[in-house]
Amino acid sequence: MPQLTRITRDSRMMGGKPCIRGMRVTVGTIVGLVAAGRTNDDILREYPYLEAADITEALSYAA
Repeated sequence: MPQLTRITRDSRMMGGKPCIRGMRVTVGTIVGLVAAGRTNDDILREYPYLEAADITEALSYAA
């Protein structure tokens, strides 16, 4: 399994949930958007500070 370097956890942020690069965007948020049928392009438009690799790692982490 590849090293997941974009997923962070901090008990002081978002209740310790896994987040993307220390931002207040959780892995669960990304997974939920994908499950709801949003494409990577949709997500990147809604969260312009994210990168495509962030989405990929979030899905890998959740798997």
